[in-house]
This record gives sequence, structure tokens and C-alpha cells, in this order.
Amino acid sequence: MLRARMQRFEQALRERGLKSTAQRDDIAKVFFSGHAHVSVDDLYTAVRRVNPRVGYATVYRTLKLLKECGLAAERHFDDGQARYEATEETTQHHDHIICERCGKIVEFNSEELERQQERIARFLGFVVSRHRMELYGICSDCREGRRSSPAVSKPRGIQRVS
Repeated sequence: MLRARMQRFEQALRERGLKSTAQRDDIAKVFFSGHAHVSVDDLYTAVRRVNPRVGYATVYRTLKLLKECGLAAERHFDDGQARYEATEETTQHHDHIICERCGKIVEFNSEELERQQERIARFLGFVVSRHRMELYGICSDCREGRRSSPAVSKPRGIQRVS
């Protein structure tokens, strides 16, 4: 998967007349192999472990480039910070549920919710072209006192909800 994403990135660079550089490659590799919903600051910190010479502006510009190429999606949750997740043409649609205490973000997919949204749109005379759902609440770890610091969103895949 990483190799295919890197090939798509390299092709997108060529199409834009840009060169593949060691710093861009390091940033893209860390992004594609890292956690979902990463901020520029998070990615910068992770990339600096691999290549200490990479600057913040380079990370920011590379994320912007990944977004323009369709390889990253920018998300804005209630914390006001832009977060990015890798995208794939084959990636299925998913929604998010976010803990208001620790910031944990969980991706989920529910066919039942998708069907209900379509029914509502038809009832109201709409054809849905796109949507974004974000649910907010308190996760079980925070409710039970098992988490005391902000969570880093660990990739768990998209959880199906029936």
C-alpha cells in the first residue's frame, strides 16, 4: 500500500512539473504509514525523527500538495485544528466520532445510516452529492477514568456499525 501511494505521489509531482526530493519523500512516507487524522504539528514531529533537517514550512507545503493531488483529505473537527488523513480511490466513505475530552477520533461506517440519509434526502426532494458526519461525545475510556491525557488517534480501520 505504501509503495502504491508513493508511486501515485511521484506521478502527481511529475504531472505538476515538480521534482521528487528526499524531504518530500520522507514526509509522504511518514504520512502514508502513520496515524490517521494527523495535524501539521504531529506530522512535523514524526518526520523530524526520520529527517531532522526537514522544516515546518516544507511539511506544510507537502501536505498541501498531497491534498491537491487527492492523496490527503483535510478535516476540521471542533478543536479548530486542521487534520489530514490519507485518501485512496478505493477508500470507502466513513464518518467520525470524536471524544470531547481526550480528542480520540474513531472512523466508522454504517450502511443503515447511509440508507437513512438517502431516504431523508429523497423525502425532502434532494439528491445528495456528498456529506460529512461528525458525532461528538465522551469515550468509554474517559467516562471510566482510564485516560488522563489527550489521545493520539491510532488507526484501527473503519469500524462497521450495524
